[in-house]
Amino acid sequence: MKGYWNDPAATAAAIRNGWLHTGDMGAMDEAGFLTLHDRSKDVIISGGTNIYPREVEEALLTHPAVAQVSVIGRPDPEWGEVVVACVVLEPGATADAKTLDDHCLTQIARFKRPKDYVWLEDLPKNAYGKVLKTELRAVHGLAERSSSSS
Repeated sequence: MKGYWNDPAATAAAIRNGWLHTGDMGAMDEAGFLTLHDRSKDVIISGGTNIYPREVEEALLTHPAVAQVSVIGRPDPEWGEVVVACVVLEPGATADAKTLDDHCLTQIARFKRPKDYVWLEDLPKNAYGKVLKTELRAVHGLAERSSSSS
C-alpha cells in the first residue's frame, strides 16, 4: 500500500518505518499459527481487562434468535468501558437481555458478557457489507477512539 487517497495524516499513522500497521491484534501459538482476535481500536478495556468484541459477537451469533450483532464499548465511570451489544433479531424471533445473557454465560466468561443490549432493525454497513462500528458509536453517543498504538 502506498497510502490513503488524499489523506497524508492517515497514511503517516498507518505506514511507519516502511511497515503497514493494520490495527489487527492477534497471537501466535506454540505451533506458529496466528489467530486474529480483533482490531485494536475495537478492543474494549473493562476493569483493566481486554475484551475482544469478536469473541462476544461469535457467542451471541450462536443463539438462534440472533441474525446480526456488533459489539462496541461504552464509557463507564467505574469500569472504564462496558460491553454493549447491538442486536438484530431473526424475522419473527424474540429474545430479551436476560435470554441473551444466559446464553452468553454458556459461551464466554461472565465479565465479557454485554452489560447492555441495543435492539436494531439492521446494522449500518458499507458497500462491502462490513459493519460500520463508527456509525454505531456515533448513533449511541460513543466517541470514536484513536488507534495511535496500532
